[in-house]
Formats: sequence, C-alpha cells, structure tokens
Amino acid sequence: MDSIENKPRSKRKLALLLLATTLLLVAAKIFNAQAALKDALDWIRSLGTEGILAFILIYIAACVLFLPGSVLTLGAGAIFGVVKGSLIVSIASTLGATCAFLIGRYLARKGVESKISSNLKFKAVDDAVAKEGWKIVGLTRLSPIFPFNLLNYAYGVTKVSLRDYVLASWMGMMPGTVMFVYIGSLAGEVARGAAGPAQWALRIVGFMATVAVTLYITRIAKRALAQKVTP
Repeated sequence: MDSIENKPRSKRKLALLLLATTLLLVAAKIFNAQAALKDALDWIRSLGTEGILAFILIYIAACVLFLPGSVLTLGAGAIFGVVKGSLIVSIASTLGATCAFLIGRYLARKGVESKISSNLKFKAVDDAVAKEGWKIVGLTRLSPIFPFNLLNYAYGVTKVSLRDYVLASWMGMMPGTVMFVYIGSLAGEVARGAAGPAQWALRIVGFMATVAVTLYITRIAKRALAQKVTP
C-alpha cells in the first residue's frame, strides 16, 4: 500500500518541480536572466538530492532559451563540488545541446537556416562538417569563438548525425566544464570559509593546472579549426 500511495506523491512532486522550473525560466527570460538563474541556484541548494534533477531541467531549458549557462556551471561547482558538479553539468549541457539540436533539425529548421544563412563563419562550419563530421563539432566545442547556444541550433541544419553530434559535443565541452565548475567550487569555498591554508594551496595548484590544460587544449583546437574552416 505504501508504494502505491508514494507513486501519486512522487508524480505530484515531479509536476511541482517542473512547474517551478518553468516559472523560474519564464521569469529569467522576461526579467533579468542572470539574477533569476542565481535565484534558481539558491532554490536548488535548498532541495537537497532532488536539486540535481531540478538543476538538469533548468540547464536544459537554459540551452533551449539562449540563457547564460555559465552562471549555472559556476553555481554547480559551488553547490555540488568539482567532481560531482562536473559530472552533473556534463550531463545537463549535453542533454540541453541535444534538445536544441533536435529543435533546429526538426521543429525550427527554416528559422535557424534564415538566422545563420548570412553568417560566413557558420557557412564555413557547415562545409567543413560535410567533410569532417564529428571532428569539427568537437573542435568548435573546444573553441570559445563560437557561441554555444546558437551553435546547438546551427548544427541541427548540418549533415552531422545525432550520434556524432552528441559524442563530440560531450567530449568537446568537458575541459571548459571542469574549469568553470572548479572556479565555482573555489568561490563556494570562499563564501563558506571551509578550507584551511594547506587545502587552499592544493586547490589553487589544482585550479591553475586545470586552467593551463584547458587553455592549451583550446589553443590546439583553434589552430586545427583554422586549418579546416576558412570563411
């Protein structure tokens, strides 16, 4: 009987979670996006374990609605820590990018095509994707010169397969994800005053190493992309 009674409660909880998430995102779109997302992070922190699901749903919707995911990525570091936060953001950002890709390919194809048709940079990417596929997707994810949210939709009108897009996006976004989550985790530690001098020394060294690796990978990606994509 308990399990039967718990099912309606779980459904109600999920429905309320979805409703609250939708309201937060509508508020973010209408009013101040960054302020609303920061409020959403405070709300997520108060949810405990269920906050993970709320975070993923908000991140997916942020990708679709062109809201700044960097605020959420930093917040994940402060709330969940480096390892857990990186994993959660990796899942959320990949799902969000995939949703936007599918919308661009099947629901809003004409609108996306008209938006990027005059952009020589995206035209060059489209031509390169036709030849190189997932490699170009991965390189553009590593390079900061392409806007993340618009790129999600733009890839929907290219010839890249869904499987190649998902795998290349996931791998390409990982270095930047870890770096921003790390920054967020350090900011969270500062706010809480939880770490001692030795711990801070280790974390700062770890952060510097993460930034160095990310910048190095980004530089390699930009060079490789410059050779393959000529506007």
